[in-house]
Amino acid sequence: MRKASIVSIGNELLNGQAVDTNAVYLSEKLLALGIPVVSRYTVPDEIDAIVQAFDLAQHDADLIIATGGLGPTDDDLTRRALAECLGADLKCDDRVLRQIRDFFARRGLQMPERNKVQAYIPVGGKPLENKLGTAPGIEAKKADKWFFSLPGVPLEMKDMFERCVLPELAQIPPGHVTLVRKIKCFGAGESAIAELLGNLMQRNRNPLINCTVSCGVITLSIVASADNRADAKTMIEHAEQLLNSRLGTLVYGVENQTLAEVVGQMLAEQNKTLATAESCTGGLIAKLLTDIGGSSRYFTCGWVTYSNDAKSTRLDINPDLIQKYGAVSENVAAAMADAARIRAKADFALATSGIAGPGGATAQKPVGLVYISICSEKGCKTRRFIFSHDRDSIRRRAALTAINLLRLELSN
Repeated sequence: MRKASIVSIGNELLNGQAVDTNAVYLSEKLLALGIPVVSRYTVPDEIDAIVQAFDLAQHDADLIIATGGLGPTDDDLTRRALAECLGADLKCDDRVLRQIRDFFARRGLQMPERNKVQAYIPVGGKPLENKLGTAPGIEAKKADKWFFSLPGVPLEMKDMFERCVLPELAQIPPGHVTLVRKIKCFGAGESAIAELLGNLMQRNRNPLINCTVSCGVITLSIVASADNRADAKTMIEHAEQLLNSRLGTLVYGVENQTLAEVVGQMLAEQNKTLATAESCTGGLIAKLLTDIGGSSRYFTCGWVTYSNDAKSTRLDINPDLIQKYGAVSENVAAAMADAARIRAKADFALATSGIAGPGGATAQKPVGLVYISICSEKGCKTRRFIFSHDRDSIRRRAALTAINLLRLELSN
């Protein structure tokens, strides 16, 4: 079975100016092909460091994928480092040089002389066309080691990987096969999920169940290894059935589905419409829902009534109600949802009112307190939550929780 090592190149990855999303993307794509990533190296824009990383990667794996360092500036040293690792000279590729010149010409510009360096490829290597930028990739082999050097810009890297690298890797005769299936959950913490799954999360199992958490969304990755794809697929399907039976309504989707995407599909299938009235979430619920293409089928409109005056003038909430219970209260959240549904003539309405912090809290109403109300022709249901962490986390958790409450209501 082939193994891969990823070399991420760039000072910006080490000093905190950029996050290495490329390595995450490549790891997922490679594992889906049955090629596990066994090591990652992140190195600065220094020739010796890059060469050393290539040498280490060769000892770990037979497939080495590097990202970054292919630009035209003095700190773009990946070409030189790869040539040194291969024991080859760099040579200008005339065809690549024409492609770079054409890239500038299509934009009505003349190629700066310094971009010529991007056309230099290690002798014996193969240039990989960059359709989105000026930095070509490089494919090369050294004995039984296979090197791919890709741009650091994520859009360019992904396009090049899928066009130039993925088709070649897909032709590798299958040996030991690894398949991955992601199950998405919301509504319980990581420890509660672990309790429900019990021995299914033991580390010595095959398939293996891995767990990651982000803003309350729990992703369970089923990783199955077998001698052939059919057996691995059967293992995945059986494990997915077990997860669904144990977790029930906590499971909302698979792979990269979002809560908003799933709820939008449910609204569309049931021919239902939705309006929102938001205070502490500042329109985030509406944003998440309308990020989905075709959301106009079910999302009607939304109000961001952040101030007490806006709640009264825009949603006609009685000022006496706000004075008596406070803007952050079950009563006001329910009144906001009810008013939004009636004004929008929608089937459902979601409303939020809370304290996202860092200020504005009292002993009775702490930072993180959020009331979420969902209203339909059957009436309003309002729940009280206390979310933790910083302002952004509280707002996002509140928005996702509201959308999840609607999912559960639609499921009923």
